[in-house]
Amino acid sequence: MMKQLVVIAFCLCAHWGVSQKTVPIIIDTDIAPDYDDVGALAVLHSLADRGEAKILATISCNVFETTVPTLSLLNTYFKRPEIPIGVTKGDGPNKNCQQKWAEAIVKKYPHSIAKNEDAWDAVQLYRKILSTQPDKSVTIVTIGFFTNLANLLASTPDRYSSLNGKDLIARKVKQLVSMAAGIGSDGKGFREFNVLVDAFSSRKVFNEWPTSILLSGFEIGYKILTGKRLIADASLQSSPVQEAFQIALTADRNTEGRHSWDQTAVLVAVRGADPYFDIRKINFEIKDDGTSVVIAGERFSYLIEKMPANEVARVIEDLMMR
Repeated sequence: MMKQLVVIAFCLCAHWGVSQKTVPIIIDTDIAPDYDDVGALAVLHSLADRGEAKILATISCNVFETTVPTLSLLNTYFKRPEIPIGVTKGDGPNKNCQQKWAEAIVKKYPHSIAKNEDAWDAVQLYRKILSTQPDKSVTIVTIGFFTNLANLLASTPDRYSSLNGKDLIARKVKQLVSMAAGIGSDGKGFREFNVLVDAFSSRKVFNEWPTSILLSGFEIGYKILTGKRLIADASLQSSPVQEAFQIALTADRNTEGRHSWDQTAVLVAVRGADPYFDIRKINFEIKDDGTSVVIAGERFSYLIEKMPANEVARVIEDLMMR
């Protein structure tokens, strides 16, 4: 009987694409200027529900006032209000929510942290979490700016760890997965938002990060449209994910769905690139103005289209709609 149960469980895991090992994740997001971040958090919580991911922390690299409350309400909605939340303290990128979806859901849905000031300092939270994890175990996913990671690299020993930031990362982090950069068609480079906003930090991370890095570039998520089925799903009741997309898509007069840049990074951080994408080895230089230019080398793993975009979109949106 026990052997039969093991076989059944294995078959179910294979059918659902469930990883046999839960991936510990810290996610770093700019959640406000775009709403694919909301979709990415929904995907991550859905994967956690399935035992594929364990969310160690949710962190904002954007100091705009709705970011922490938005993370708090999403963690609460997905029944994980205990997940610690961090935010960049002091000077940092401040990008607002043009479609006002963030203000709308923050006003409507319960959350335990009402102000950014009440959240952890991002670097302190990184250091606290990483110091308690097994060596080479944590995957960090960035779907925003590199501000916090650059600050973490520059951090010094503290009460949480006797290691400096770079050494702590090298010991505790398995890989960094980022929605960042892009391959320009004219050979002059590409100006991608997440890299561009804090070019100094982007350059520091691209040059100094001590673990493997997997990039989901601009052109990958651009082709993958989600949100249309989500907002049409009448079975969802009082969903901040659905409402964020409904408000934003309506404000943008978008009837096709939103580009799914951030969701792709979360998906491959947990499940790996295969069967969704292929990988090529590549290297980038980040210019002073934030332009990412392809140069010789193989420092980064970079996603390349494999599964048709509409099929990847269905996988992502199914997770968003759980």
